[in-house]
Amino acid sequence: MQKALFTSIMVGIICGVIGCFIVLRGLSLMGDAISHAVLPGVAISFMLGINYFYGAVVFGLLTAGGIGFVNQNSRIKSDASIGIVFSAFLALGIILMTQAQTAIDLTQILFGNVLAVRSSDMWLTLAIGIVVLAVITLLYKEFLITTFDPVVSKAYGLPTKWIHYLLMILLTLVTVASLQTVGVILVVAMLITPASTAYLLTNRLSIMIALSGFFGALSSVIGLYMSFKYNWPSGPVIVIATTLIFIFTFLFSPKQGIIGQAIRTWRRRSAA
Repeated sequence: MQKALFTSIMVGIICGVIGCFIVLRGLSLMGDAISHAVLPGVAISFMLGINYFYGAVVFGLLTAGGIGFVNQNSRIKSDASIGIVFSAFLALGIILMTQAQTAIDLTQILFGNVLAVRSSDMWLTLAIGIVVLAVITLLYKEFLITTFDPVVSKAYGLPTKWIHYLLMILLTLVTVASLQTVGVILVVAMLITPASTAYLLTNRLSIMIALSGFFGALSSVIGLYMSFKYNWPSGPVIVIATTLIFIFTFLFSPKQGIIGQAIRTWRRRSAA
């Protein structure tokens, strides 16, 4: 339980942090694509008897690179190239899953089972978390300017293409780290929902990153507690927890909440 709690908190934090850049850059579909496209690597890893981390990272990087290559060397737009590469790898993963003999383990990868996390998975998640947070901290200004104004960043001579691919590498690492906790199918929710919640509360990127990491960790703790208490599957419960936090913020956010906006509109009309 202690290993599950530590791993869940770390996953919530790194998903929240990297998710801010994914949301602001409009790359939510990319996060979904990479999270599903690692499935062939996971299946091959189980068939070869090695840690799924290696196969998942390889196919995640192949996905990001393949999408970028198709998009930059053809008339095909970004969303179409994502769909082509993502669906091909997903189909390959389904075929390989039928050949693998470890169906239970693959099911855990699909839907997550943080209560079955091993010590090696916990330390791997910690290592990935340290790397991701260190890179974001060191290159914060570069990520900031390329996210909000890529034209100006090119004028300053920043390598926007390589910064984009670095972000895709970090996204792949975070996705792989999240497999044991929430699974392939639900990892995109941990990437998008905490960041979207934080986006409703602030206009500053630094505060958004802090809030997103906090919401990701909070939803992981709440979801893990509820799954342990009521014997529910951990991954879906964590996702439901972060979704409920988003709904509450969506309704009651001081500036962006629907109810808050309705109250301010009613007061203005009453004053008039």
